[in-house]
This record gives sequence, structure tokens and C-alpha cells, in this order.
Amino acid sequence: MKNKTSFLPREGEAQPSRCPDNSAFKQQRLPAWKPQLTIASVLSSFFLTGAFCLTVGVCLVLSANSVREIQVDYSDKCSDCSKLRENSSNWNKECHCSVNFTLKEDILGDVFMYYGLQNFYQNHRRYVRSRSDAQLLGRKVNIQRSNCAPFSTYGNGTPMAPCGAIANSMFNDTIDLFYSHNSSVIQVPLLKTGNSWWTDKNVKFRNPKSYNLSSAFAGTARPPYWQKPVYLLDEEDERNNGYVNDDFIVWMRVSAFATFRNLYRRLRRVRRFAEGLPAGNYTFRISYNFPVTRFKGRKHVILSTVVWSGGSNPFLGIAYLVTGTAATLTGFVITGIHLKLRKKKTYFQRQ
Repeated sequence: MKNKTSFLPREGEAQPSRCPDNSAFKQQRLPAWKPQLTIASVLSSFFLTGAFCLTVGVCLVLSANSVREIQVDYSDKCSDCSKLRENSSNWNKECHCSVNFTLKEDILGDVFMYYGLQNFYQNHRRYVRSRSDAQLLGRKVNIQRSNCAPFSTYGNGTPMAPCGAIANSMFNDTIDLFYSHNSSVIQVPLLKTGNSWWTDKNVKFRNPKSYNLSSAFAGTARPPYWQKPVYLLDEEDERNNGYVNDDFIVWMRVSAFATFRNLYRRLRRVRRFAEGLPAGNYTFRISYNFPVTRFKGRKHVILSTVVWSGGSNPFLGIAYLVTGTAATLTGFVITGIHLKLRKKKTYFQRQ
């Protein structure tokens, strides 16, 4: 083993320098742009920013106000079904209710149906983590090692498909829309596919590979709050079943706020509804399955159109208006201070 003194510099030897190399980069001598802030450049930046934000804000607010939207709350009108659903022993009993409303004017163009929930907190940390992305990709995983507990397996060890609190609490009301015309009732054609993001449908969610879905999910069981297994979510369309079901995919994209809406259906523009929804009397027929009374929640259905800026949400436009107003007022304040100081400077120079 070497002596410690062997690492010390000997007499007469030059000690290594710890200074950076004498280069333009390491000595920070490279040419750089140093903006010179003048009153003209500062004021022009504030006023231009204010004008831009005000213009965009006005356009966004006008666009949001042009959206046609009808919102119907059915929490109280379906109170009998709500009381029935609060008792867990009635999980297999069907309950239906109807809500009537009137459109005074035609809603032209594409019409989207949303379901809305109020006071439902999806942003809790344990709730957000309670899922298995590997399982939703169709892979065989050990559910007990996932974050799905306590909604991972039953007491006998049978795994749940899908597992987790998010999937277990999936919204499962069935909502149909009917149009009354000349003493006849016509069911409004609605599309239940094509409502999810392409990346979700083709990348994040996949069914297990098998010759049919029932065999693909053999050995698993539905979540406790579900009324049917995952491979029977859509009994009319085989391609809209399992983990790639649109309603399931939309629900699994959790909301950041306690009040939110999710896309449920789209109007199929055919025959009488080729131009949109005509004015008249309508009825929502609801198969009530999702109880909200225990957490003091509310449920509503929304019929809405969309524009180039999205739906009926003026928040972004208001934010632009506030920013533009603040920038413009700041510009005027700086202008006033500059004129006052320049006046004082001129007065003292004359003295």
C-alpha cells in the first residue's frame, strides 16, 4: 500500500491549476446579444400583447356562445330509481324513468350527447392509480401485484377483468332519445362508436388474443358493481366489446375536477335527422343503474354542438380577455409613469 505522502507534489513540481482553460467559451468571452430595453420597445410589447390577447379572447368567447346546448338534470326526476339502486340487494332489478323536454329551435349540424356527473371525485391519488395498464393491453399479468386492490380478486382467488376502482365504478346508465312527431314516437339514431381517441382505441387498450372474447376472458369475473361481464358490454357489435369498448375507454380517462362530462353518443344524421335535431318534443328514456345519492351527486344529460374552438366552455376566452386587459392597463400605467418622470426631469434641467 502506497504512503499518503506519495500523492503530494514534490518540491519544485508545479501544482495543477484548477482554473478553466483560457478559451472564449470557458472564460465567457463569446459575443452575446444584450437587449437594450427602451420605453418604446417595452410599451410596444405590452400593447401588442394586450391587443393580441383581447382579439383572441373575443373570438373564443363569441365562438363558445354560438354553441347550442341543452342540459337536463334527471337526478330528482328519477328519485324512485335512485332509492332502489341505493340498496345493493336490488342490483339485478331493472328501473326505468323518462324525462321530457322541448326544443324550441332546430339544432343543426353534428349533435353530441354527454352524460355529466357532479360531486364525483376522480382525482384521488389511490383512485387514479387503481388500474392495471398491462391488463388493459390484453396481457396475462398477476393482478395481485398490481395497484387494483381491493378490486383485484374475489375471495376464491378469481381475478377481476377489468380490475381496479376506476373500472368498478364505471358509469352504466343507458340513455335513449325519442322524438315525438304527429302523435308518433321515433327513436333518434345515435352512434356509440367512434367516441374515443384513436390512440386509446388502437394503442392503450387491446383485448386478449383468442378465437372469441368469451374464451379470452375465461377464468375471470366481472367487477362487483357491474351487471354483465366485460365481453358483453355491447351485445350488438362484436368489435365494440371487451377492453376496446368506447364507453369503457372514455370512462377510464379520469377527470381532474369533481364536476365533469363524458361523451356518450353522437347523432347519426340520417333520414329525418339528416340536418340535425328538429324542433319539437323529446324524451330521454333512462335505464337507471348508477346511484349518486350517497356522495350527494347529481346526474344530467347534455345535448350540444361543437365549433372550431370546442364546446361551450368560455374559460379560455375569458382567460385571454383578462390577460389582454392586464397587459393593456400595465402599458398605460408605464406610459403615465414615464411621462411624469420625463416632466420632472425637464423641469429640473431648466432649473
